[in-house]
Amino acid sequence: MRVNKKYSCLPAEEKGIHIINIRAIEDIGYDQHESTLLNSLSKNPDADCKYGLYFRDGKRKVDYILVYQYKKSSAGKTLARRAQQNDAGVRSTKQDQPLPGKGVQLEMGDGEPHMDYHEDDKRFRREEYEGNLVEAGLELERDEDTKIHGIGFVKIHAPWNVLCREAEFLKLKMPTKKMYQINQTHGLLKKINSVIQKITEPIQPKVAEHKPQTVKRLSYPFSREKQHLFDLSDKDSFFDSKTRSTIVYEILKRTTCTKAKYSMGITSLLANGVYSAAYPLHDGDYEGENVEPNDRKLLCEEWASYGVFYKYQPIDLVRKYFGEKIGLYFAWLGVYTQMLIPASIVGIIVFLYGCATVDENIPSMEMCDQRNNITMCPLCDKTCSYWKMSSACATARASHLFDNPATVFFSVFMALWAATFMEHWKRKQMRLNYRWDLTGFEEEEDHPRAEYEAKVLEKSLRKEHKHKEPDKEKLTWKDRFPAYLTNFVGIIFMVGLTFAIVFGVIIYRISTAAALAISSTPSGRSSVRVTVTATAVIINLVVIIILDEVYGCIARWLTQIEVPKTDKNFEERLIFKAFLLKFVNAYTPIFYVAFFKGRFVGRPGDYVYIFHSFRMEECAPGGCLMELCIQLSIIMLGKQLIQNNLFEIGIPKMKKFIRYLKLKRRRSLDHEEHMKKKQRYEVDYNLEPFAGLTPEYMEMIIQFGFVTLFVASFPLAPLFALLNNIIEIRLDAKKFVTELRRPVAVRAKDIGIWYNILRGIGKLAVIINAFVISFTSDFIPRLVYLYMYSENGTMHGFVNHTLSSFNVSDFQAGTAPNDPLDLGYEVQICRYKDYREPPWSENKYDISKDFWAVLAARLAFVIVFQNLVMFMSEFVDWIIPDIPKDISQQIHKEKVLMVEVFMREEQGKLQMLETWKDKDKRRGENCNNHSPRLSRSHSGSLSSCHSYPLDV
Repeated sequence: MRVNKKYSCLPAEEKGIHIINIRAIEDIGYDQHESTLLNSLSKNPDADCKYGLYFRDGKRKVDYILVYQYKKSSAGKTLARRAQQNDAGVRSTKQDQPLPGKGVQLEMGDGEPHMDYHEDDKRFRREEYEGNLVEAGLELERDEDTKIHGIGFVKIHAPWNVLCREAEFLKLKMPTKKMYQINQTHGLLKKINSVIQKITEPIQPKVAEHKPQTVKRLSYPFSREKQHLFDLSDKDSFFDSKTRSTIVYEILKRTTCTKAKYSMGITSLLANGVYSAAYPLHDGDYEGENVEPNDRKLLCEEWASYGVFYKYQPIDLVRKYFGEKIGLYFAWLGVYTQMLIPASIVGIIVFLYGCATVDENIPSMEMCDQRNNITMCPLCDKTCSYWKMSSACATARASHLFDNPATVFFSVFMALWAATFMEHWKRKQMRLNYRWDLTGFEEEEDHPRAEYEAKVLEKSLRKEHKHKEPDKEKLTWKDRFPAYLTNFVGIIFMVGLTFAIVFGVIIYRISTAAALAISSTPSGRSSVRVTVTATAVIINLVVIIILDEVYGCIARWLTQIEVPKTDKNFEERLIFKAFLLKFVNAYTPIFYVAFFKGRFVGRPGDYVYIFHSFRMEECAPGGCLMELCIQLSIIMLGKQLIQNNLFEIGIPKMKKFIRYLKLKRRRSLDHEEHMKKKQRYEVDYNLEPFAGLTPEYMEMIIQFGFVTLFVASFPLAPLFALLNNIIEIRLDAKKFVTELRRPVAVRAKDIGIWYNILRGIGKLAVIINAFVISFTSDFIPRLVYLYMYSENGTMHGFVNHTLSSFNVSDFQAGTAPNDPLDLGYEVQICRYKDYREPPWSENKYDISKDFWAVLAARLAFVIVFQNLVMFMSEFVDWIIPDIPKDISQQIHKEKVLMVEVFMREEQGKLQMLETWKDKDKRRGENCNNHSPRLSRSHSGSLSSCHSYPLDV
């Protein structure tokens, strides 16, 4: 028997049953099975309210839910039922509902042991807050008799007058009665569009909102004075569930609870544990038999299913259900995924070009030719011996797959792709703003956060000793200086920790390579480089995944101690810190391989040592580009597979299972309770709370960095990103529809700070790719050799040109190989990769002129490449307008139509006034034609005639 059954039941006298007698029977322990039989004979009240979607009367829709925890004594249900009986008589005179908290007061008065101070304080705050909500016009209904013991629910309904009032305050654009024709394409464009629609029809979602529209309702900010302009034929559906929950949430945020000397909105009450949760309800179930059609079920079938991965997203339905902010995220993710298709195709072509030309690549053929008999210097001191260059044949051939002239073209293409993507998204965003009636929308300043209000209260209490009314306090930079200092030191420490871990991995690589080189088997020595690289990258991946979670928590803590005023400020500062830390964490190992590995090695006889014992590692004879490719691919794929997919699936499932076990432990074993179907708000309470879009955006932004920053070394990055995103869209959709509580709909016209971050990454990608091509790959040295040093205009002799000679007699004491005859002959001269003078030169081992020529060419390439690509990107930005022409025309047309509507309304008012004046004039003439006596007797009528139009 539920607490709120009293609202839907008839009075006891009409039923012919005395309710007190029934409760007396229950108190003495009436047979449970017989009571169940009696209950089964009556109509199920849960079905009337659609299992929690409506109030008990089955008419008022539940727009929002507040959840709180209360301590229920072990005295049983008897006193609770008495409290409910007493509560039934106490109703609001305005809304015919119980005043909040009364039942609990009576319950304590019936001999219950008093709760502790904190529980009393929370109860008093709830009582005052809910009373203020009732005064604000909302209607409340409490339910404590649920399957989740110790949890109470407050159902909130916003009546029509409140919805109208708040819609006017929030300036919500609502559709009017006026409809107009959307401009359609003509001629050839119309035929092309019709062909495209027919081709893409199988991949369109079967959703009404997704169909192309030919007419559109004119929208205007809602006004109670101009209700006649709006289509109010169906008031129940005029404000959809998303809008209703948004309106209620705005009231919850600004309604205050003034207990404890300071004002508290819903955010403060949640932060202080007065309420444990607050959320709007989902529209209903999404699976099962006999489920009524609803938007959630439709989204689950046409969007949140892996079986429809090939279809477009029903973005308009997503926006209708979750709001504009979440709709924009999925729209951006869809545009990004679509733009990855051409990038993936070009990347595959570049990779296939490398595969097709690997046998024609002269430098790799020279390295694999054993007839050259090039003996290389040892890779480490003492334990490493001399080795043949032909043993690195496989690495050299593999590096050509990614280090070929086509990669330069691909780098330029990806820079232009990034600029085109940003412009395409801006145009798409404008189309969505027009469709969603967000043109002209400006975000207003949000309510202060709970933590900010608490800090302001603390500051004001410190000034109470002055015995004067303090001014309205606010936090200054002096109040936040300790937090700013902590932020600065903390971020520096975290960045330093990342560098230290990367340095530790470098030590691991060097020591492991030396240890494996002692292996007596030739196969073990030949696979040292691959083994060390693979294991080091896996270690980096594990560390990156762990530190990502740690840095996310630290960034949130650093932002919290800053105490930003509004949620928007909090989100922007959190995004900046989290992105900075995660960017450094993800890309530091890749930056090391791309720009630092092999640059500070020294030369044989004069190597650079770490801690006087570990020699700096050097690149393979084919360069570091292949190792950069391995590093990038493993980290990118590992992050996407483990962190983005397994974590997103596994962690919510695990949290849901833990919550289920806790609730099962607290659940009563009563058969009647166990057999009851859960209410909608109980089911939603068991779902995971919505934690914001920052984690979703963050993983995509980091992926965007992998796709653009080092694309010259890994042309297949867009392909792997595309495959991941196809799964990611459906995974996120499934999570939002089935795993999370319904978020509060938030209006937004763009993706916020993320757009600036994307633009920054796009600009940085041009610079990084220029340095990767010029310094990490052998593209520039090959061009320099081809046009300056080649005798026959071919690449023959390039490998020998890049190698310098070293006399083994010049080794430092204790660094020469322990087994100099490992190759079967005595070595006099060994080779190493560098541009230095030979040992028989006057300035032996000094940097040669060739080095400076190559360096000058590299720097010149960076400057030319960067400026050329930047210019091309800006040209693309300039040539593509931000607002599509047809959208700008439609926006202008809406303004003209709205002016016409108001002009017509004004003309109608003037005509009506003229009509009333004419009538008044005729009445005056009729009165003057009568006799004086009649005139005097009708003087009152005459005056009233003249006053009538004024009254109107």
